[in-house]
Amino acid sequence: MPGNRILRLYSVDLRKASSQASRVTKKVAIVMGEVFLRRLTPALSAFVRRQQDFHILSIHRPIEELCHLLGELKPHGLITEWLPEVTDALVKLNLPTVIADTDFSYPGVVSVDVDDWQVGAEAARSLRLAGFRSYACLGNGMPYSAQRIEGFKRELGPKVAVSVHQDESFNTIRYSEDLAYPGEPLREWLQSLPKPVGIFAVHDPLGRFLCGICRQMGFLVPDQIAIIGANNDALVCGLSYPMLSSVAIPWDTIGAVVGDAMHGLLTGMKVPEQPILVPPGAVVMRHSANFLAVEEPSLRRAMTYLSKHYQEPITIEKLCGELRLARRGLEHKFREVYDCTPWEMLCQLRINRAKELLSETHHPISLIAELSGFNDPERMAVVFKRVTGASPSSFRSHPPRRANTSCLKDRT
Repeated sequence: MPGNRILRLYSVDLRKASSQASRVTKKVAIVMGEVFLRRLTPALSAFVRRQQDFHILSIHRPIEELCHLLGELKPHGLITEWLPEVTDALVKLNLPTVIADTDFSYPGVVSVDVDDWQVGAEAARSLRLAGFRSYACLGNGMPYSAQRIEGFKRELGPKVAVSVHQDESFNTIRYSEDLAYPGEPLREWLQSLPKPVGIFAVHDPLGRFLCGICRQMGFLVPDQIAIIGANNDALVCGLSYPMLSSVAIPWDTIGAVVGDAMHGLLTGMKVPEQPILVPPGAVVMRHSANFLAVEEPSLRRAMTYLSKHYQEPITIEKLCGELRLARRGLEHKFREVYDCTPWEMLCQLRINRAKELLSETHHPISLIAELSGFNDPERMAVVFKRVTGASPSSFRSHPPRRANTSCLKDRT
């Protein structure tokens, strides 16, 4: 699993520790809400074979009740998500603890999180690649929101203006609920943005909320306003209209890292000094944001063709021939709007697919090369490194960045 390779960063020989550990089953309490439990369960289930017996408690119980139940259960370890006040009470129980969604460091506790700066950067790259020149971010006032917006701005560079609006309507609503209502400041902000504009909503419920507001206000999505969320939650993205594009979070990798960290704590691993940050995947493009939000018909036709056929062994000559377009004119328009050639765009589409497969599957590199349109693994490695700065294998097992700030966060 990718998580196994990540935890080798701490120079801990888990296999040796495991062989020295008692074969007695260790009880591990999982204190989470249903959203996080659904995300992490597929990866955590593998650790049952490592003599971890999981007991689930809802993090939404009263704090006193949670502490009482944990006292009766007497677990050997604790896996939890972060919630205000609840986490402070749980870490005081002095159990071997792994927190699954924060980059804040508690003494003696392993913190695991996605790299939120890179989440924002992925959204910015996709909107820039789609040809947008106007950008905006919709945040929710949480620390991870600030990190994602900072990463978005950093990726675009200091010369690019990014309009930011904060809406905290969702902070008192459960993650999957759709009960927020747009206030007048949000409507005025949307009205003021130059169109077309690409907006990054810092998580999927906020993106779904934004899609609904645009419909109410008569804005066309994605023609006038393209929207990208984050988390790639099928429950939210698939039920949004239009369906929401989103930055993929590699929950299987995060779950594997969490499980490995708990296994390490139970077998004598030294607690790392810094939180573990896992790189996000690529943007999964759906109807709310695509490459077709351009006025030039030839570009829309070319991008439609590339988007449908990038997995095939196509060439730019073949594209121009089938669409009856002059290559020189098409390349000029691509550079003008997308700041790249048609061939570079094709490579980027293939790289995005490869990144998605590397983050979310355990397919061998050769199969990923085939599924992403490169066919030849060596060719994919050359292009992948030129675009991303890393080889496919190192991207999959990328050593996590350390958090550069102490932020508490709750993204459900």
